[in-house]
Amino acid sequence: MALLYLAAIAFTIYIFTNRILHKIRNLPPTPFPTLPIIGHLYLFSNPLHRALARISSRHGPIIFLRFGSRPVLLISSPSAANDCFTKNDLVFANRPKLMSGNILGYNYTSLSWSPYGDNWRNLRRIATIEILSSHRLQLLSSVRIDEVRRLICRLDKGSRSGETVNMKKSLFELMSNVMTMMIAGKRYFAEEEETMKAEKFREMVEATFRLSGATNHLDFLPVLKWIGVRGLEKELMELMEKREKWLLEMIDGNRRSIEGIEMEDEQIGGGRKKTMIELLLSLKESEPEYYTDSKIGSIIWVLLAAGTDTSAGTMEWALSLLLNNPKILKKAQDEIDEKVGFERILEESDLAQLPYLHCIITETMRLFPVGPLLVPHESSDDCSVGGYRVPRGTMLLVNVSAIQNDPELWENPNEFRPERFEGLDRSREEFKLFPFGMGRRRCPGEGLAMRMIGLTLGSLIQCFDWERLDKEMVDMTEGRGLTMHKAHPLIAKCRSRPIVSSLLSN
Repeated sequence: MALLYLAAIAFTIYIFTNRILHKIRNLPPTPFPTLPIIGHLYLFSNPLHRALARISSRHGPIIFLRFGSRPVLLISSPSAANDCFTKNDLVFANRPKLMSGNILGYNYTSLSWSPYGDNWRNLRRIATIEILSSHRLQLLSSVRIDEVRRLICRLDKGSRSGETVNMKKSLFELMSNVMTMMIAGKRYFAEEEETMKAEKFREMVEATFRLSGATNHLDFLPVLKWIGVRGLEKELMELMEKREKWLLEMIDGNRRSIEGIEMEDEQIGGGRKKTMIELLLSLKESEPEYYTDSKIGSIIWVLLAAGTDTSAGTMEWALSLLLNNPKILKKAQDEIDEKVGFERILEESDLAQLPYLHCIITETMRLFPVGPLLVPHESSDDCSVGGYRVPRGTMLLVNVSAIQNDPELWENPNEFRPERFEGLDRSREEFKLFPFGMGRRRCPGEGLAMRMIGLTLGSLIQCFDWERLDKEMVDMTEGRGLTMHKAHPLIAKCRSRPIVSSLLSN
């Protein structure tokens, strides 16, 4: 009994000492209590961004947390985000050392997980210039158009036989083919049936986003490793082995193709634009120590995974919202009919003349940002955010979903209302709406994503009349993982409009 009494006294002293020291150090507000060893991990629940939003609603938009032994700064206001990604952008340009970054990020050397420095700048340059620059995207516009039209033809064939459509699967296949064509010059999803490699790729992408993020307790409680608890470590290592094998097969296949193409070019004197893999393999010849197969694989994987799951997810959310709001769907269809007409299918050059379609996409990304929490950052030095001191080595979590659904910032935030963006100067909403992140580590694929989402969603609206399976509203439950995807895939019915006949005849 006496031992229990002493333990209670010690715990009380610990709690109050922590609170006093917290105020002396001018740290941001923190939820009470901060428990020994686990800190605030007891507050974890899924989905994490919702749990963190509830904490912010009680304690404020700038909060200091303890995830086990790791200090965490949680941000959920535009002004605080502005502080982090303008005044302190360089300080927060690093990534925390999490297990997923170590195992899936090639020991923190991939584009997503590399610390800010020469390696990250080189990888960023390759990604932005060789595949994601405006010039490169324009050169490859025919790839995107061709894949969207292939999708329309498949949906038309299914609609004639009365089939329902799994839009999650269809949109993922679309984005996979676009990315593999742009990177490797090859489609990995056949028109009629999936290849085994393509199916493996889909499974690996889903597993990557499910296992990544800031929810692995082994990242915050090292003591678990000492007692033999492996948690997600085994799953991450098994996934990495599968990824490495898949990527090496892809690289070797392209290496053999290159040799055959080079011989053909020499015979006919032809010249052509290199694919990204060809470019990386040519760089390997001049810098073999840097451009290893693992390095090349890491670059390819980041672009493939990020370019497929996120855009496909946004389009699935958008179509789900439209099916639940048929009047908005009809208004978008009328805009396309008026601006594009019935003689041809929509093209990327038409997107600038379709402001309401753009409002629908923007409103979808506001309600359901594919990255509800930005990929974690970490402070490389002491800094100040919102007047509070933030120590060096603090992990930064920015709750984009909470900011973009804050009732103090948005009128009726839970309502799907694209009209809220009509005639709005989006630059004024910069830190109220940033689904692609901000600062130095902002997503470099924004241009490609907006082109693909606009072209695909616009074409689906133009070419088909869409319906729900029954009178029940489409389920909008969120799934778990690093990205915000639907817990239940969208299954819908579509009926071809006359414009499809014109497309097929051409």
